[in-house]
Amino acid sequence: MSEGLDLDAMIARFVERAEAVKRRNLPPVGGDERKAFIKQAEQDFMDFSLIADATPSLDNGVLTLTIDLNKS
Repeated sequence: MSEGLDLDAMIARFVERAEAVKRRNLPPVGGDERKAFIKQAEQDFMDFSLIADATPSLDNGVLTLTIDLNKS
C-alpha cells in the first residue's frame, strides 16, 4: 500500500481542499440550515488545514502526521 504513496502530493491535496473550503459559496439557505452549513465549512477548513500543516513520515508502512499545535 505504501508503494507509490507521494506524501508531498497528499499534503498538497489537503492544502487545496482547505483553500476550496474558503472559496465555497454559501448556498441559498437560511436559518438552521445556513448555520449547519457554516459550521460544517468551519470544521472542514480546520481539519484540512491541520493536515495541510502536518509533516508526514512513512516508517515501516506506518504513516505518521506530525502537527505542531504550538504554531500560531
